[in-house]
Amino acid sequence: MGVNNKNAQDNIQLKGNKKPLQVLHISKKDTQKKSQFIDNEQTKSLEEIKKENIPIKPQIIKNDSVKEIDDSNENTQDFDISKQDSIKNDLNRPLNFSEQNTDFQLERTVDEFDFDESAFLEALNANEPIGATGETISGKVIAIESDGLYVDIGGKAPGYMPKKECGLGVITNFKEKFSIGLKMEVLVIKEQNADGMVTVSARALILRQSWEKVSSAAKNGELINVLINGFNRGGLTCDVDGLRGFIPRSQLEDGQDYQSFVGKTLKVAFLEVNPESRKLVLSEKKASLVSKLTSLELGQLIEGEVLAVKPYGFFVDLGGASGLLHQSSLTNGSIRSLREVFREGEMIKALISEIDLEKGRIGLNTALLENSAGELIIDKQKVMQEAAERALKTKALFDKKNKINEHQ
Repeated sequence: MGVNNKNAQDNIQLKGNKKPLQVLHISKKDTQKKSQFIDNEQTKSLEEIKKENIPIKPQIIKNDSVKEIDDSNENTQDFDISKQDSIKNDLNRPLNFSEQNTDFQLERTVDEFDFDESAFLEALNANEPIGATGETISGKVIAIESDGLYVDIGGKAPGYMPKKECGLGVITNFKEKFSIGLKMEVLVIKEQNADGMVTVSARALILRQSWEKVSSAAKNGELINVLINGFNRGGLTCDVDGLRGFIPRSQLEDGQDYQSFVGKTLKVAFLEVNPESRKLVLSEKKASLVSKLTSLELGQLIEGEVLAVKPYGFFVDLGGASGLLHQSSLTNGSIRSLREVFREGEMIKALISEIDLEKGRIGLNTALLENSAGELIIDKQKVMQEAAERALKTKALFDKKNKINEHQ
């Protein structure tokens, strides 16, 4: 009734018809040999694949320039590293072009450009500011306003002339006197502003021309007639070409009742002309003197009274005019004192050696009357008696001097 275990096991194995499981024993050495073999086979296969894929390299034909580059590359490869220090020092040293014989050639010179000097100077002149202070410019009126007018002076902007600068005195008919297109000369009194406009004046130009005129007249010793238009405590006032002239009371022939001269005309000479200080002083007395001087000439023998003895010479009265006999023109000899020759109140004869109409001065000379040096000191009476005859000998000398003065 009991079950045999052994038979039960056998029945199970036969029933399935399956072989029993076997245990596989793998050696370590065999495993290493197989892996090495596999690696070698894979390497061989990769090399064969690479050989099959290697492309055919085309033949390169090199020209001369390529060969030169290759040669330089080879030379570079053969470069001696030991020379690097010396070359580095040469690079750090500043260049000295005087040691090199290299000729530097400019790509282009100035002459190769289209350079026109005249056009360049013309462009500079076109941009140059027009109207420096004190410059006289010609222009024409282009616009008239109530407070002034505009004058085209050739600049980038017109010149502006205030109404008070349009002329002398008060201008009542302003728009009638100045019309569009009127040509006129003006004087720049203020340089251009930021807009390029300058301030001009016709009045200032008239006054400048007046000063130039009276300065020339004074230098030539001219006499003028003036109308007295006022007086003050010091003298009389008058108008001279738009300038205010002054005649001191001391320069009048009769200064007692000088107020009565207002409205009358007097002949006067210029005593002082100073445009910078605007000082114009006239003299009636000097006009009388100049009138007498104009009747005199160089080399003329005159006779007069010694008015005063000064350290530098004698003043001699010539009948309304005085002449100076300077010590340098007294004698050709040496003297110790002027008083041993002439004294005050003594009548003497002398030659006129200088006439200065501007200063109203007459220069005298007695040394030219001597036949020998110092004769005037030794025998003054003989020189004075023969003065007229001796004066004739000097006539040629003064005639030459008069011709020179006439041409000046």
